[in-house]
Amino acid sequence: MIPAIRPSLALPVSGAAAPVEISVVVPIYNEYESLPALVGAIAHVLDGMGRSYEILGVDDGSTDGSSDRLRELTQPYPHLVAVLLRRNYGQTAAMAAGFKYARGGIVVTLDGDLQNDPADIPRLIDRLDEGYDLVSGWRKDRQDNTLTRLIPSKIANWLIAGVTGVALHDYGCSLKAYRAEVIHDLNLYGELHRFLPALAFIEGARITEMPVTHHARRFGTSKYGLGRTLRVVMDMLTVYFMKKFLTRPMHIFGSLGLASMAGGMALGIYLTLVKFLADQDIGDRPLLVLAVVLFLAGIQLFSFGLLAELLMRTYHESQQRPIYRVREIVGPATPEG
Repeated sequence: MIPAIRPSLALPVSGAAAPVEISVVVPIYNEYESLPALVGAIAHVLDGMGRSYEILGVDDGSTDGSSDRLRELTQPYPHLVAVLLRRNYGQTAAMAAGFKYARGGIVVTLDGDLQNDPADIPRLIDRLDEGYDLVSGWRKDRQDNTLTRLIPSKIANWLIAGVTGVALHDYGCSLKAYRAEVIHDLNLYGELHRFLPALAFIEGARITEMPVTHHARRFGTSKYGLGRTLRVVMDMLTVYFMKKFLTRPMHIFGSLGLASMAGGMALGIYLTLVKFLADQDIGDRPLLVLAVVLFLAGIQLFSFGLLAELLMRTYHESQQRPIYRVREIVGPATPEG
């Protein structure tokens, strides 16, 4: 029988409770053994900072009893909020849920496997207070298997930094600190949690990184593997498109369409001259097929770009989502609108 959720564990509604200064979001999947030490370490560090805080443990459909252990830990740790998802949705969805219910002006994320060190949280927040919007952890001395984790990670970080234009050493480190207004601008899906710095950069965030402590896994096994590589590549291309053409898709599809049509027309003119000036038969030439294909493909690409442009306008207008972000307004009066 599934135990009922006590009223004290009901999910908070944004704005219904008093805000706190710091929210720590921890996605959890099958980390039963790690949870007591993890929650205790986070609470100990944040108690020492003297600032109001909450810890959101987001259980992503664990099958090892992690959700029950989270329930139990809310008794000795009153700052802990257990957010229990109905099934396993993935780390991106778990982080999105944590972001939704976080009440803090500063949001910190870290993994639930004790490999990130909560003692680094004050240092991240101090760096955030220097004027940054996002501080990303860098596992400079990473305690993972070289062949299956370190080498693929270095290659992935190099590719992601090159494609997105945000030069970080360690995109895969979950230990990060954000200003709340930054995460509220982000819509997460797929495997986009690893691209949060790039997505925040698109929204105009000021980003930096700093070395953090990394521990070897003490309990359980890693949930990451080489099988996620293809999904990461696909999401990387998505982020690149969002960075370059989010509000102007016609620029890429229209350009490709016009280039394709121009190529088809050029081949058509050439074949016409061959036909009428050189009196040669062109009916069985592959160039004729290529000319037709290029011209038709160009029309399709141009039309696709036009539809994408209309969809993007509908998206922004229906959600009243601005195409800009204001960092600061200086002056005696606040403008209307």
